[in-house]
Amino acid sequence: MSQPGTAIAHITLATGNVVEATAFFESTLGFAPIVRPENIEVQAAWLQIAPGQQLHLLQVEGFEPSPFEREFGRHVAVTCPLDEFESLRRRLVEQGAELIDPQRSTPFQRFFFRDRDGYVWEVVDSAADLQGVTKP
Repeated sequence: MSQPGTAIAHITLATGNVVEATAFFESTLGFAPIVRPENIEVQAAWLQIAPGQQLHLLQVEGFEPSPFEREFGRHVAVTCPLDEFESLRRRLVEQGAELIDPQRSTPFQRFFFRDRDGYVWEVVDSAADLQGVTKP
């Protein structure tokens, strides 16, 4: 089966405070702020996740997280070298994230966290063979 010609370019997340959310992602996951379009009428920030991948944060008055933010629900997964897991966990906790134990075991190392806006993120060992795991 051939790979599709599409890839994720960006993810947009609402936040109650774009300044705090930007600082959180910059200091924990190392997402770097980049220039954003000037034609956006709300407070916003664009962050570089990886080459060709961005996180767009939009401030929304009265923002509340969805009850579907969980392992078996909506979450965002990123990769990280296994030897950086402990320092990442420490930075996340220092910046107000909640670490969450996985609900099921996998053949690779991973952990979850809930960010300050209530979104759930999965951190997967970047050396994991995720292709072999997802085949039917």
